Formats: sequence, C-alpha cells, structure tokens
Amino acid sequence: MARPVYIIDGSRTPFLKAQGGPGPFTPVDLAVQAGRPLLARQPFAPEAFDQVILGCVNVIADEMNPARVAALRLGMGEDMVAFTVQINCGSGMQSIDTAYRYIEAGDADMILAGGTEALSYAPLVYPASGVRWFAKLMSARTAMARLSAILGVRPSFFKPIIGLERGLTDPVTELNMGQTAEVVAHLMGVTREEADAYAVESHKRLANAQSQGFLKNEIETAFARDGKFYDHDDGVRPDSSMDKLAKLKPAFERPWGQVTAGNSSQITDGACWTILASEDAVKKHGLTPKAVITDSAWAGLDPSIMGFGPVLSATKLLKKHNLTLQDIETWEINEAFASQLLACLAAWKDDKFCREVLGLSGAAGEIDRARLNVDGGAISLGHPVGTSGNRIVLHLVNAMKRLGTKRGIATECIGGGLGGAMLIETV
Repeated sequence: MARPVYIIDGSRTPFLKAQGGPGPFTPVDLAVQAGRPLLARQPFAPEAFDQVILGCVNVIADEMNPARVAALRLGMGEDMVAFTVQINCGSGMQSIDTAYRYIEAGDADMILAGGTEALSYAPLVYPASGVRWFAKLMSARTAMARLSAILGVRPSFFKPIIGLERGLTDPVTELNMGQTAEVVAHLMGVTREEADAYAVESHKRLANAQSQGFLKNEIETAFARDGKFYDHDDGVRPDSSMDKLAKLKPAFERPWGQVTAGNSSQITDGACWTILASEDAVKKHGLTPKAVITDSAWAGLDPSIMGFGPVLSATKLLKKHNLTLQDIETWEINEAFASQLLACLAAWKDDKFCREVLGLSGAAGEIDRARLNVDGGAISLGHPVGTSGNRIVLHLVNAMKRLGTKRGIATECIGGGLGGAMLIETV
C-alpha cells in the first residue's frame, strides 16, 4: 500500500534580480545558503536523510551535479546519494515529486528535495560558425592548414550569444516563452490592460506580505563572501501602477504584442529546499508535519501553447480525485507571464475549451482571485527557473497554514509544452 508522505519543513533564499553579470551566488552557493539554517534547526543530523534531489536547469561548468556538491558542502556525508533533475520550469517540483514517489513506495524515509538557479550565471556561447572555425584551427596539423584556418576568420565568429535567450526559446516551434504567452493570450482574448492590472496586484500582494512578515519563516538571509547580506526578495515594486506599466513597449511582438517586461516574471537567482518524510521518520525523529502530499500530475501539450500547462495538469488531478475548482481553497499558479496565467483562468471558464480539450461536461468555473497567489508570485519576486516549482509548493503549505485552509494546488506551465501540478492537504 502507498504510504503517506509529509512535508515537514522548508526554506529558501531571497530571490535576487539578475544583474548585468554573474551575481553574488552560484547555484550551489544558493542551495547551501538556504540549506544550512534549515538543517541546523532539525532534531536530527544531516546524515539522517536517505537522498538529496535538486532541480537545476542552468548547471554551470564548475558545479556538475549540483545536488551532490551541495550535499557535501552541507555536511551530509560522503555516502549521501544526491542527484540533479531537470524538466525546465518544473525542475523544483520534479524534485519533490521524485522524492514523494520514493517515500510513498517505501524506498526511502526522508529526502531533502530542492531547486536552485542562478540565471545571472547563464553562459555566453559562441555561434555555431565560430565553434566550427575554432575546431578547424585546433585540428590543423600543418602550417598551411593553420594559415588557411586563420585566413577564414570572421568578426561574427566572436560575437557571443546569451545562453539564456536560447534556453528560453523552444527548439521545435522556435518561439520564445514570451511569444507563447502572446499566443495563449490571443486565443483566450486576454487584453494588455488585464495583464498589467494583474502585474500591479502581484507587486502589491508581495509588498503586503513583506510588510506583514508573512515570509519571515520562509526566507533565510543569504550572506555573500564580501560580507553583504540579502534578506528579502528585491524585485518587488510597491509603487507599480497601471500608468507606469502602460508606458512599456511590447517585449516580444512589436508593435501589437501585450507581453512586456512589466507583466512578465523576472530573471532571478534563488534556491529553495523542502523536507519530505514518511510516517516512520516522523515518529522516529519526533517531527511535526505541516502537510501531506495527496497526489501529483504532469501533462504534455503543444509547445506553442505551453502556457496552458497548469490547466491540463491541475484538471487531471481534479478529475482523478473527483474535485472541482471550487473545492481547492488555496492556489499557487506560477506567474510566468500575467497574460499566460489569465489565459489559464479564462480557459477554465470557457465551455468549448473544457469540453474539447479537458474532456469535461462543461465549463469548470472560476477561481476566486482571493484564493490565488495570495502573496504575489513570479511577476513580483522572480522566476529562477529550476527553483520556482519548489517555492510554490513550500509557499502553498505556509500560506494554507496561515489562512487555516485545508486543500491546495500548486501548478505551473513548463517550457517545451508541459505542465505540473501537486495536490496538498494541511495536517
């Protein structure tokens, strides 16, 4: 029989806006900054975990398998099995899901699952023509061959390409993520004004959460090597307004596009960890669970409309457990783009979409905005790609405990045409 799997605790770093160059922390640095205080407050030794699973998309060359490097730096022992998972934006949730399945099946009792991403460390890469030229030069065996290669050099060979730009472009459809948001917004009739209004609300909700101290038990202060410390998400703009956002030009589809820098998620660095445990581990270590994972679901769809991923994956969960949208008291839907999230909400209200795409008898209904992303989301605090799926699960649990709600879903769209969702119940 499947065993219950509990969420015990978790923590994250502040999410820091990516600057013009590498930030103060690498992906493993961030994972260590979030993990040290989390492990230090537990009633068991770091070696008590069975595994470490970490989501990370942009792994840097100096930190291959960042899960293992982080586990060693966290003092979890040389025999700690640790591996890294990558499913684009869903990587942080995939780490939790993989841990959940191991524990549920009885193959582990306690796993540290996380996500980390330092988008400011995304590499600059040479164009393919430049790489071929370098290869030709390095393989030349005679003076004439080397001279021939040198004479074939072109300035364009040395013009770097931002790796993040290519990474956020789907190789099948050749659309970047912002363009896919334009597609789903067009299909569901989402306007620029609606997207901007949602973005303003996201900033105001995060600013309120910060001022009320709602995040103090979730965020661990990160200390850089130069002594500077970071104790809050620095992408929030409390003074955001419709007038200010209206002045921004479309970022991807000029002049008529509606996706702008102001109503999109921010390019950010950050890490998050979640501790998962079986009932046996709870009893053994005297732990107090916060929530139990009821189930998870993943869905695939056309990459050009990947923004509908939350609708497909969350609906799969709802149908499996005979639930409706209204049965879910608290929602965390990752805010990749305001227009993309609003298109998801519109899809659930659309009778034709629900019948033909979701296989429902009619429109699923409406999600009360008071139940959705109650403390803001990626538009105001950022979207470190490999981390966000972990953060929305951890924050969902913390928000439900604070609000006194019982059942929640964390869900996200995933580049490449995927969606992931997790059904959580508080304990």
